[in-house]
Amino acid sequence: MSSATPQPEAAPILACTISRDVQNFDLLIEDMETAMGENWGDLGFAEALSFFGQPEAEALEFVALAIDGEDEDNLVLMGEIIAQAKARDVAVILIAEDVTPAALHQLLRKGADEFVPYPLPEQELQSAIERIKQPAQVPQQNVHNTTQLNAGASKEGALIVTHGLAGGSGSTTLAVNLAWELANVAGDQSPSVCLIDLDLQAGSVSTYLDLPRREVVFEMLSDMESVDDDIFGQALLSFEDKLQVLTAPAELIPLDLLAPEDVQRLIEMARSHFDYVVVDMPKTVTQWYETVLQAAHVYFALIELDMRSAQNALRLKRALQSEDLPFNKLRFALNRAPKFTDLSGKSRVKRMGESLGISIDLQLPDGGKQIVQACDHGLPLASSAGKNPLRKEIAKLAQSLHELGRSEAEAA
Repeated sequence: MSSATPQPEAAPILACTISRDVQNFDLLIEDMETAMGENWGDLGFAEALSFFGQPEAEALEFVALAIDGEDEDNLVLMGEIIAQAKARDVAVILIAEDVTPAALHQLLRKGADEFVPYPLPEQELQSAIERIKQPAQVPQQNVHNTTQLNAGASKEGALIVTHGLAGGSGSTTLAVNLAWELANVAGDQSPSVCLIDLDLQAGSVSTYLDLPRREVVFEMLSDMESVDDDIFGQALLSFEDKLQVLTAPAELIPLDLLAPEDVQRLIEMARSHFDYVVVDMPKTVTQWYETVLQAAHVYFALIELDMRSAQNALRLKRALQSEDLPFNKLRFALNRAPKFTDLSGKSRVKRMGESLGISIDLQLPDGGKQIVQACDHGLPLASSAGKNPLRKEIAKLAQSLHELGRSEAEAA
């Protein structure tokens, strides 16, 4: 690592890290050395403001401001560092670990050019450096393009549903990451995938993918009888040109805004255009719940190893069986499942399934803090934490679903 104050005939300092202690960000050190060689230095918070006024700072192209949860008490100082850098046309890359979304929002509004979560995703720092060196080619309002659909499409896409039976059981995390894995399951030959957030009041798909919520979604859902291919395409947003997303509406709306026939029309339209349609359901059982259940090819009911999940699973089982609805269609998925070596936990899982009279078909491991960080940063796990055990399990699930779909198509 080179010094922040260059010596005579030393390489010019083109970039600096600014942090409380850069040793807390060892991956950042490695990535800076890879990207900048010897042309970078390190500054503490107190040194940064004075350094900007020195002649050596005139060659600076960018600074990487690295913060963690302990630095949130110094947001005013962080904001001043960003302001001083921007006043001198120095770009700012914000590196953050365990920082609240409110703090990130405040610093980004101060003028930070790029945000990269820590631990750093592979090649993400290099990509951020390349972006700040290039002038913006696309206006901000056009970053998320709407989708152009082919009129008269006649696919018969598979409908995959996720439904959390208790708060925080991981339904949206599974829906978002399963949809993304399906969209990338076969490289350039990957199927087309549409992700629909039907949790109209508390849907978080837009947050987990950092997509805007738009009025056009509410307008479409309010008049489903008039919806055609063009209107449906305008309501969709493209995520990285691989995944098409229908977010929840921007405003809080009643769940009975949609009638069963409206949901049926929405599902049929999505299936006609995409190979896979992934739907994230609300925890509440609605008047159109049966519509989705009957149409689903795979219906994942997310539970945890606790009493509330067990009670809610039992309530749902009784409700469906009393109405002669296909309860057996549900595939129970246990989130934060015990590790392979946790024999006591494995025994509890077995007893839970037996006492409820259900089969727990899928066990998803606990992904830890990286899951919350990925959701807050608006990135799929494959992009932010590719080696996370939960991501690996979801990737295997996507692969198996895709292979099953291909085999059935060939048999037909």
